[in-house]
Amino acid sequence: MLSITDLHVHYGGIHALQGVSLEAPAGKIVTLIGANGAGKSSMLRAIAGLVKSKTGSIVYEGEEMSGLDPAAIVRRGIALSPEGRRIFPHLTVHENLLLGAYSRRDRAGIARDMEWVFDLFPRLRERSAQKGGTLSGGEQQMLAVGRALMSRPRVLMLDEPSLGLAPLLVKDVFAIIQRINAEGCSVLLVEQNAYAALTIAHYAYVLETGRITLQGTGEALLADDRVVHAYLGG
Repeated sequence: MLSITDLHVHYGGIHALQGVSLEAPAGKIVTLIGANGAGKSSMLRAIAGLVKSKTGSIVYEGEEMSGLDPAAIVRRGIALSPEGRRIFPHLTVHENLLLGAYSRRDRAGIARDMEWVFDLFPRLRERSAQKGGTLSGGEQQMLAVGRALMSRPRVLMLDEPSLGLAPLLVKDVFAIIQRINAEGCSVLLVEQNAYAALTIAHYAYVLETGRITLQGTGEALLADDRVVHAYLGG
């Protein structure tokens, strides 16, 4: 479904991604783990069209996506829930969710998906008239994911969805990611909680200083001594 080949991304003199290649098959959860500054967020931002790759290829369902603007990429079925949530604090929960569907015109479908999001995140239904900025950190994370889902993506990209959350909420977030995937949405997950991410991943990549250094099933990487010592506290 999504194929990245020899991707290079620069920020000024910083070579953030150095020839990265990965595959995100349809219907799977693919996880990207690595230390801070490894280039994980740069990968998602490049796929979403928020930063431009210098060279390399981003192919989605047979179409080259490099050079498309972010709105066009969303319309083709790829959505990003960014690191730091980046909700609109002065808009209500309901208004934030509607903005996630800005590229759609199917009112009945939007209404159905709003109900789906409220079913996934009952707290958002309870707080639908509340301003986003008044929500707790966990509720804001739910809102960021829900907003991305409102575009009805076939690939959902999640950047650090558990960052800053209490352990119980982290467990809930990963259970919801699995539920979203079970309902037919592919997931590309960037996450510092390597154990939780690898536990739910069908396939995973380790990114270090802009390069893929390891890859394999989530189960295989959980058992790899290099991953255990570097990322799992072993």
